[in-house]
Amino acid sequence: MTDAKVQIKNLYKIFGKNPQKVLPLVKNGMSKPDLLDQHGHVLGIENVSLDIPEKQIQVVMGLSGSGKSTLIRHINRLIEPTDGEILIDGENVLKMDEKQLRQVRRTKTAMVFQKFGLLPHRRVHENVAYGLSIQGVDDAKARERANYWIERVGLSGYEEHYPGQLSGGMQQRVGLARALATDPEILLMDEAFSALDPLIRFDMQSILLQLQDELNKTIIFITHDLDEALRLGDNIAILRDGAMIQQGDAQQIVMQPADDYIADFTKDINRAKVIELRALARPVESFAGPTLDGETVLEDALKPLAQAPDQTIGVTKRDGSLGGVVSLTEAIEALHG
Repeated sequence: MTDAKVQIKNLYKIFGKNPQKVLPLVKNGMSKPDLLDQHGHVLGIENVSLDIPEKQIQVVMGLSGSGKSTLIRHINRLIEPTDGEILIDGENVLKMDEKQLRQVRRTKTAMVFQKFGLLPHRRVHENVAYGLSIQGVDDAKARERANYWIERVGLSGYEEHYPGQLSGGMQQRVGLARALATDPEILLMDEAFSALDPLIRFDMQSILLQLQDELNKTIIFITHDLDEALRLGDNIAILRDGAMIQQGDAQQIVMQPADDYIADFTKDINRAKVIELRALARPVESFAGPTLDGETVLEDALKPLAQAPDQTIGVTKRDGSLGGVVSLTEAIEALHG
């Protein structure tokens, strides 16, 4: 029995007049360009499988046209697949009838969109309470919960404003509050911060991480930005032309790129702010010198390493046990890739 909250199994999506007819061609290796040129169909998702752990942030990233937004819309069946399975808590979403699917959309999942998706004729508190109203929550209770989440995202005092009176960053806070107000188990965030200015975007990322520390939601976050992926993601999956190229945590993506495509993604990042000591630790039976937590990034570890005896430091695991050692030389080599 898997502990995955969401399972995507061998998913295919082909756009066109007769996707089932050309599906065998794709399964036999026909490329995306050839499928379009020879059959007039577009390959959106190609045999993607992904287990998404409960209570973690799963980032799905890739360039425009890679299939990441198409993928996330399969989870709540805004898009129907050509082939494959989507399971939530072990239950196949694709076999649900309309009533079951409506229940999943209303209570188990919530979505935050890039373009905010707010109702322009409704005030902030009405937008935040919208999902609660759909659930049949009493108006007074819905207003109370809406006001709570408005405060949590830093918008107290704007309850009576309309979306058009707010900045982009404020509108996205309303979108996040609306999604959280229904207390969903799964939060789907499709390029949620991509339309925001860099500083506002960083602030929204910080708000999301702070809330996640408390709420422990299962979050599926779509982005084309590697820095955002590395900052937010407990796990990262990278798509290209609808296919999964690599998945793993930030350390695996940066330290062990699967191919030149992934290496190009990671070549310009600040490795000192991303690589953690645990990714470099060499196993040893014992170590008597100073130690640092394994999740310490190299930027914060270089000075202690330089000052340590033999310029070597112990690396501890989350349970406090010794996970290995790292030398200053190894740390500097990692910075240069």
